[in-house]
Amino acid sequence: MNPSLKIGTRGSQLALWQANWVKAAFAKKFPHQALELVVIKTQGDKILDVPLAAVGGKGLFVKEIEQALLDRRIDLAVHSMKDMPSDIPEELCLGAVPEREDPTDVLISKSGRRLAELGADSVIGTSSLRRAAQLRHARPDIRIIPLRGNLDTRLRKLDTETIDAIVLAAAGVKRLGLDGRVTEYLDHEIMLPAVGQGALYIEIRQNDPVVGPLVNALDHAHTRAVVMGERAFLKRLEGGCQVPIAGHGHIEQDRFTLQGLVAHVDGAPLFRASLSGAAVSSERIGVKLAEALLAKGADKILEQLKSVEPANYAS
Repeated sequence: MNPSLKIGTRGSQLALWQANWVKAAFAKKFPHQALELVVIKTQGDKILDVPLAAVGGKGLFVKEIEQALLDRRIDLAVHSMKDMPSDIPEELCLGAVPEREDPTDVLISKSGRRLAELGADSVIGTSSLRRAAQLRHARPDIRIIPLRGNLDTRLRKLDTETIDAIVLAAAGVKRLGLDGRVTEYLDHEIMLPAVGQGALYIEIRQNDPVVGPLVNALDHAHTRAVVMGERAFLKRLEGGCQVPIAGHGHIEQDRFTLQGLVAHVDGAPLFRASLSGAAVSSERIGVKLAEALLAKGADKILEQLKSVEPANYAS
């Protein structure tokens, strides 16, 4: 039996599901490799009553876990891809991207009504500026209220509070076996997903001679090419949780197509475009699409929103 490898993860129900999935995938490929989970509480897990845009965005869910990697308290980390900032510490790297789950967003409503069927002044809970902006664009007559917390917490709030519907990532809902509660899978024309949504990011130390080759066995080349194109798009826009940015790519017959969106938090203006090219050039396509949106006027939205104090953003 080889020395046990420690897998770092957040402690939410979904994060543990994801970490256990990675552990099980490892066990199938390397049955003699001992593995254990190490639960690490992040700043994002501690601050649940403030929108992410007001407290620092994506890095809140990964910094403590990355520090544990750097300190060698863990050997690899399992993150949700959409939680990962564009830049990570130089000593760390992306070890593997397993095959992606459904990247779509879903609507879960109390009444069983779809988005188009909800009455005027209906209340939808979300603290994602990306979701809020697209909801306001599609339904300017509805109200958006902030809603933080783990997936099960948000579902409980839907059941117990004055909220008509919530929007969640399909991937998390499916992974926890809750897809029976889904009212509607939102079409990408209405709700373009977050960059990397539905994918996992397995993070390791640079040039780790033991963990690197093991983790690489879990990599799904198709998914990696797609999400790296999406992340290149996000990085060129220098986007985070403070700006409504969406991006989703797919590969068909070795051709990569990426849709991207930048919107004001009010839902207008909203700039959207798509670009296609060879799958091997997904990152270059991501950069070019970002530049196309900037040229269309997205640069003005970015400049305006980045000059606003995060706490002053609309919920």
